[in-house]
Amino acid sequence: MTPSAKTDAAPAPGRLSFADLNGWDADDLDAAMAAMRLGDATIPQGDARSWFETTFRPGADLTGHFTGYYEPELDASRTRTDQFPCPIHALPPDGVSTPRARVEGDLIGHEIAWLRDPVDRFFLQVQGSGRLRLTDGSMMRVGYAGRNGQPYVSIGKLLTDRGIFGSDITADALKAWLRVDVARGIAVMNENPSYVMFCETDASGGPMGTLCPVTALRSLAVDPAHTPLGTPVWVEVAGHARLCIAQDTGSAIRGSGRADLFFGSGEAAGALAGALNQTGRFVPLVRR
Repeated sequence: MTPSAKTDAAPAPGRLSFADLNGWDADDLDAAMAAMRLGDATIPQGDARSWFETTFRPGADLTGHFTGYYEPELDASRTRTDQFPCPIHALPPDGVSTPRARVEGDLIGHEIAWLRDPVDRFFLQVQGSGRLRLTDGSMMRVGYAGRNGQPYVSIGKLLTDRGIFGSDITADALKAWLRVDVARGIAVMNENPSYVMFCETDASGGPMGTLCPVTALRSLAVDPAHTPLGTPVWVEVAGHARLCIAQDTGSAIRGSGRADLFFGSGEAAGALAGALNQTGRFVPLVRR
């Protein structure tokens, strides 16, 4: 018998088999294995399908709530100019706990780049990493370095609850609304007291997740209290049926089956990420 035939032949009563995962046989498990190896150098070379099926079995069949995230690409400057007046900051050695509305005063001298406006900064902080196209033609990649310890508040949910947007709110619509009235936009953004700080990372690799660099359509941000980092997770949502790896976390990612799927870098990835906000199938694999 092949390993997959053996593992699917007689699963324990009530347990899923790999045959129960819609699309399992068609998925590119070599790509999943390559993504997993970024976070665990002990993953062997060899046939990915055989390794996954002999090392793991499907665990709980959960109804997950999926959103998407991506790595934005933004125009920026290494120095403050009239065109780029909004700083992003490094994490001070002693940290900072001041809420967003007042935090910049505690971060003077820790600026690492300057963006066009606070809306670009806010959404860069929501995503947690980004590629900055600098005025000298070079590219800087920044990744999450830490935050101010304040709770994360979704301003999209706040505005939906207030009747300003419907449940189909998009990131582009929210950005446009925030920019129409600058003072109003800043006041609303300040209702999320959480503030993310960054560090410069390797511009040639992938964006850094909590565990390792993340891979488009293979990396998930999860709640590690429910899904340990490094866990392979079978995902079925919005036309995606693939094995992903839990490699990242996020302030808004909380609860069992909650996941943020990484879509890659740039505008097209951002449009796809922003369109995903629905339930789907979330099946963590567990070691035999």
